[in-house]
Order: sequence, then structure tokens, then C-alpha cells
Amino acid sequence: MRKRVAIVGGGIAGLAAALKVRDLAPPETEIIVYEQSGVLGGKLRTGRLAGVTVERGAESFLMSAPTGGPSAAARLAARLGLPIVHPAAVPAAVAASAPPSGGPARHPALGSRAEPPLSPLPAGTLMGIPRESPEVPTADPLLAPGADISVGDLVSARLGPEVVDRLVDPLLGGVYAGRASDLSLATTIPALAAAARSAHTLSEAVRAAQAASKRAPGTPVFGAVDGGMTQLVAAVAAACGARISLGLPVRELAPAATGWRLRLGPVPATQTDDVDAVVLAVPARAAARLLDGVDPLAAATVGRLDYASVALAGFALPPGTTLPVLSGFLVPPSRGTLVKAATFLTRKWTHLTGEDGPVIVRASLGRYGEEARLQPDDRTLLATAHAELAELIGAPLPDPAEAWVQRWGGGLPQYAPGHLDRVAAVRAAIAGRPSLALAGAAYDGVGIPACVASGEAAAETVCKTLED
Repeated sequence: MRKRVAIVGGGIAGLAAALKVRDLAPPETEIIVYEQSGVLGGKLRTGRLAGVTVERGAESFLMSAPTGGPSAAARLAARLGLPIVHPAAVPAAVAASAPPSGGPARHPALGSRAEPPLSPLPAGTLMGIPRESPEVPTADPLLAPGADISVGDLVSARLGPEVVDRLVDPLLGGVYAGRASDLSLATTIPALAAAARSAHTLSEAVRAAQAASKRAPGTPVFGAVDGGMTQLVAAVAAACGARISLGLPVRELAPAATGWRLRLGPVPATQTDDVDAVVLAVPARAAARLLDGVDPLAAATVGRLDYASVALAGFALPPGTTLPVLSGFLVPPSRGTLVKAATFLTRKWTHLTGEDGPVIVRASLGRYGEEARLQPDDRTLLATAHAELAELIGAPLPDPAEAWVQRWGGGLPQYAPGHLDRVAAVRAAIAGRPSLALAGAAYDGVGIPACVASGEAAAETVCKTLED
């Protein structure tokens, strides 16, 4: 009898799961991808700005896996025959922090108190944490076996709060839109957490984590799909051969005699679909709602994961606009700006435009807990971002020829300390139902490689049940 597998969620994790099911399941298996919005790709969305291809979501992906070899995203792009481009070798910077109010001497990595508007990121750091620091070794290792702590608490205790504000918060905020004091060390910097379980200084742990990197020297760190991430989405959707259902939300998931029953569509005219296996590749709150009829305790745990809302502002500045010779910059939270980061896209990605083309700047707006600051209309957000960019750069910016705002409400999960244990508990709770698996950033990390790997692992789990 032909098997049927439902993938709930059409982001890159769900699509990667669908492709892996196609690889592993019997050829006649029917795969259905349910995406409640009208478009596939989740946070991968490519747009146009003044005739230039500009990402409205994730801009690039890591090329290497932590264990060595290509990342899951790089492998996927290579399999699909998609050309990869790499950023130019241009440094990034960090904006000056809020004026200090006295206190202890600064960490050497921070330089003098008289800061230029933008300073190159210090070399040799790990997510902003210096590898050389004046420290007194602890009697016991920094982190006990099985323990977790926030990145900010560890760094502040060892190096002082200014290092957190000036270096660590901008870097972590650029990835997670959260504060270092709220983010799990074991989840966000796992190599450092592993090293901290035997190291007695943070410098020792940073050096050990960097030494453990398997990336081949000289290989590119980041890559992107030439033509935009939408090309990746379309290629995976085509290769998996799934039936794609857009605009039909999955409202309920319940065990059935031989698998699962999905209740679909608007109330009261709902439909049902019976399948043999399900991969839930949706954000935490949607997953919690669907899990409630399966395991209420697991659902409650998943539902506690919080998210940060962010927005992107794209500006097409006139050709020849002068910008600092940087790929972009990060902003410490203490500055109090809505802008938390900016990328000089046409300098970072030189394939995007020629000398006579527009100068594209993309700003990232908003941090965790600042949702109210993103509520004004697009015109107001653009005006705020434009003014702040000029202030942060330290020079006026011309008016853009074209601009847009892309909002991602609840876009980035916030991994509080203990996140990995909570995820393990949820997966253990549903382990008795191996035809159901969870995938996506809610569990296994942000970034395209993490989401692809999560989707593939979920597919491997449910495909074992199709062999029976």
C-alpha cells in the first residue's frame, strides 16, 4: 500500500525534510507539503530593489559544518547544481558604544575610550569574546558537566560587562536579535560550552574552541546562491516531487488508526487528511498547538519558546554614494538605536551591481523585547533607519531612490539557558510515536544549514516507520 507523508511547514527545514523523504522512502510514497501562507521558503525570500537582487530574509549561509566538510546548506546547493557566490574580503565593524560612565579599566580588546564612529571588529575573537584576556584561573572548570549558562553571564563574570555590551551583544544580536544575558551558551556557541567544561579561564576556552574548528584554512566562511535564496527554495521544491498545498492551514493533529489525521482549512468548513507520518516544521507556537492533542506536556514545553520580531530596511542610494570601506557594521544595544546592524550589500557582494549601479544598504531593525518600536508604518521606519544610519556612520547619507521594509514578526527564536535539555525532553516525550518528528529553528538552531540538517534528521526518523 502506498505510504503518505505530510510535511507541515514550507520553509527550508520542511522542504529539506520533503527532499530527504523522497530519497529514503519507497518511490511510490506520496509527500504533501502544507504551507499556510501563499508562498514557500519561510524566512528565505528574495526581492528586487532598484533593479538589484536583494534578500528580504536570510542573506547567506555557512559553508562548513562544525564537524568539518561542507555544511548541510552547501551540500544541498551543490546537489541541486546551484552556483554559489562568496562575499568580498572586506572587514566588518562595530559602532561606538554609549559613552562610558567611569568604572574599571577597559578590556585591551576594546581600545581607548575615544572611539571612532565605526571600529573594525577585533581579530581573533569568538563571537566577540577575546582569545587573550588578563584573568585569574578558577579552581574548577568554568562550566560544570551538563550545566548551561547565558553567554552574557559567563563573559561578564570573567571579562566585565563592557566586553559584553561592546563586542558580544552586537555579534549575538546580529544573529539572534537577542541579548547575550538571555541566550544559552550551549546552544549559541556549543564549541565554547564544550571547551568551558574543562577550561579554567575564558581565554583558554576560546582558544580551545577555535582550535577545534574543522574548517579548512583559506576556505570561504559564507556563501549565497547566485540569483537569490528563492532559487534554492524553488529547486528543493521541484526536486522533492511533493504536492505543495499553499494557503491551507493545518489546524489539528490527532493520532489515527494507521498514522495521523490532519484537520485542515478554515473553520467551520474544515477538511481532513490521513497520512502515515508527519514532520512538523513550523514555529514553536504553531507546533505547540498541533502537539497539544498528542502530548500536552511536550506541547507546553515547546510553546514556552519565545521569539524576537525584527524588520529589514533596504535602501537604494545614488550611484557613487560614499560609504566606509566595510562590509557593514553591528551596533551595541547601549546605543539605543532601532538599527542593530547594517550591511553594505553592493560592497560585500560585488556581483550585485556595477560601478554605475545603485549603492544598496540593508539595515536590520529591532531586538528582543522591542516589538513596540517596530509598530510604526513603513515610511516612519524607513525615515528612522535612514537617520540612524547616518548618525552611526558619522556622515550624512543621500536620500534613497527606492526603499522597502520587510517585517518578520516573531522571526527569531530566543534560546534561553537549558534549551537543549528542553528540546531533548520534548523529543523523548514523543519518541513512542516515531512517525512524528519535529524540525526547524525552534529546536536545532537558526541559520540555513541548521534548518536543513534539522529537516533531514526529522525525515530520517519518520522514514524508518515507512519500512514496516
